[in-house]
Amino acid sequence: MKFFGTMKDNNGMLEIGGVLVSSLAKDYKTPLYIVDQTLVEENIQKYLNGFKSSQFKTSVVYAAKAFLSKGICQIVDKYGLEIDAVSGGELHAIKASNFPMERVHMHGNNKTIEELEMCVDYGIGLVIIDNEEESLLLNDIAKAKNKKIKTMLRLNVGIDAHTHEYIKTAKDSSKFGESIYNPNIKNIVKSVESLSNCEFIGFHCHIGSQIFDIKAYSEAIETMIGFTKEINEELNIKIPEINLGGGFGVYYTKDDAPIDLEAISKLVTEKLEETLKVKELSFEKVSIEPGRSIIANAGSTLYTIGGQKKTYGGINYIFVDGGMSDNIRPALYQAEYEAIVANKVGEIPTEEVAVAGKFCESSDILIKNIKLPKTQRGDLLLIPTTGAYGHAMASNYNKAPIPAVVFVKDGKSKVAVKRQSYNDMILNDDFIDL
Repeated sequence: MKFFGTMKDNNGMLEIGGVLVSSLAKDYKTPLYIVDQTLVEENIQKYLNGFKSSQFKTSVVYAAKAFLSKGICQIVDKYGLEIDAVSGGELHAIKASNFPMERVHMHGNNKTIEELEMCVDYGIGLVIIDNEEESLLLNDIAKAKNKKIKTMLRLNVGIDAHTHEYIKTAKDSSKFGESIYNPNIKNIVKSVESLSNCEFIGFHCHIGSQIFDIKAYSEAIETMIGFTKEINEELNIKIPEINLGGGFGVYYTKDDAPIDLEAISKLVTEKLEETLKVKELSFEKVSIEPGRSIIANAGSTLYTIGGQKKTYGGINYIFVDGGMSDNIRPALYQAEYEAIVANKVGEIPTEEVAVAGKFCESSDILIKNIKLPKTQRGDLLLIPTTGAYGHAMASNYNKAPIPAVVFVKDGKSKVAVKRQSYNDMILNDDFIDL
């Protein structure tokens, strides 16, 4: 298994952030989400180092949907990043963390009236408009409240990035944004720009997630700048800003070949500067929206191994005390992971096994096939790169409590999100009168 950040072998026991995982299991129980705070901060710094230009202002916007807590908001604020939300719940959580609301963006293809009202009432910095109807609704809400709010229009640039079908967001059939190939797109832009209580500042695009091909970003940049120039020249509308979204790929298994975060940030910056020069155009500000690439490799999930079984069909299962309720990605879109027996680091892998969860679904398989040292009940299994969309997509399926999230750094650990109790899960339940 590839080690990330501060992971190291401490006499056969895995250590993260200067803390033995056996100590974390004892203190906080399993399943347990572990976040290497040092690696989170290093990843943020790489983006800040790489994504900067003398030709335009740059902004790194953390995509909160990957993982959101008060703790991560503190870190994002510390480094001066902006943050984007995709729901009223995320907006509320960000506000509760005391994050500066003028540095908050709001996404979503079907924002509710309540969510749009929250955007205006909270005084957030930017709403990414998905479609013309939404822009009219937001304008009416802002006008009724006698306020103005900044907006961008999300564009679908029609680039088919090579990633899983479920996480492509710029195909012509995508539910997100307005297609630049829509015959009515220029009228839509004029309509959005003309609204009295919405200050239109530019365009947004996002071509997908878990992308390794820099060519896809180059194409997106060329398309966005080309379309912006058309709008500028044909409609005489000045576009001061664009947002290129995120989607930068990370390492999950040896089949993945991600580009270093600082390096890809520099490549994106260079491509922007080069294309703007060719097109004789300028921007005041350009933003990118990394989420997964900041938090994914920094997060791991620690399990305790329970029973084992070799089936008549020949599959050798090891069972863990979690599964699809704390990591739905393998069942949802066949995501693949590596793993390590955390209390047997360095031991030679001798057994081909499948790692299965404890839930009542045949699809509850975290890893279909992996070679591990011989294991027994009570051993600790750690699956890395679960920092993004692990806790964020966790559920109470089979009434399983959502695990705790613990941040580790410099030999210390701190609970960032408490483990749910059984009572927490039934807090809103009530009896009915029949």
